[in-house]
Amino acid sequence: MSMDRCAQTPVVGRFAPSPTGPLHLGSLVAAVGSYCLARCRGGRWLVRIEDLDAPRVVPGAADDILRTLEAFGLQWDGEILWQSRRAAHYEAALERLRAKGLVFDCACSRREILASAPHAGEEGAVYPGTCRAGLPPGRRPRALRLRVPRRTLCVADGLMGLQEQHLADAVGDFVLRRADGLFAYQLAVVVDDAASGVNQVVRGADLLGSTPRQFYLCECLDVAPPRYFHLPLALGPDGEKLSKRQGAVSVAQGAAPSVLLRRVLAFLGQPVPPEAAGEKPADLLAWAAAHFDETRIPRRSAVLWI
Repeated sequence: MSMDRCAQTPVVGRFAPSPTGPLHLGSLVAAVGSYCLARCRGGRWLVRIEDLDAPRVVPGAADDILRTLEAFGLQWDGEILWQSRRAAHYEAALERLRAKGLVFDCACSRREILASAPHAGEEGAVYPGTCRAGLPPGRRPRALRLRVPRRTLCVADGLMGLQEQHLADAVGDFVLRRADGLFAYQLAVVVDDAASGVNQVVRGADLLGSTPRQFYLCECLDVAPPRYFHLPLALGPDGEKLSKRQGAVSVAQGAAPSVLLRRVLAFLGQPVPPEAAGEKPADLLAWAAAHFDETRIPRRSAVLWI
């Protein structure tokens, strides 16, 4: 076990679910991984509810997620942060970026971008820069975008190694405030992590591609970027990623919390010996936090049964 890695300065980790449905197994993997990687270093573990996208929020889902975390022994530190209550902080960040000349108004619709994009990037059509030098005559602003540099960003990931992305070619100038007035995920994540003192972000590998954008936003806002760990994804029996959009089953409908915890920890390369801990979720997590070895976390996604 890498005891030296777990004896460093205490970190602040977090788990940030979106209340668009109940907690599923893929999210439980992220919660357990972030919890153990914070606790093994004597750190704090925070919970943030990412309820910015009001049309997608399911009433009662946030409370259900919190009850599920408690049932699995995942006890957070401090008060829960709700993104829906932090609009003033996101607006202030936009003003700082505007003062630096780093944002611009964009009048383009999604259809126009798809029609004029020079090529498809890692996450769809790359913004062609239509409004970068000013709005075309007669057009009104819709979204607010961040100017990205024409250089390659290098981000070190604790599990996946060095990640390189040329932002201009991969995504182009990206949205910080949407046409419907909602603040974009990329901005809210960076602002909230900085405000909460989060210095370790542990999440699924499906978010690896968005990390360079957040890393660059940290640079623009003069905040220190966190250290990133992107965990392997939990796949369903069909080999597809478990997600709410694909109808992933709630962990509340699966095996008992202690049984699922053992499966999740084994999935993360941390199998709990039968005699090493009791059957209470809190006991299993205490053992895992004390013995967690990040070098044993698999790099590849795999099937995980509920």
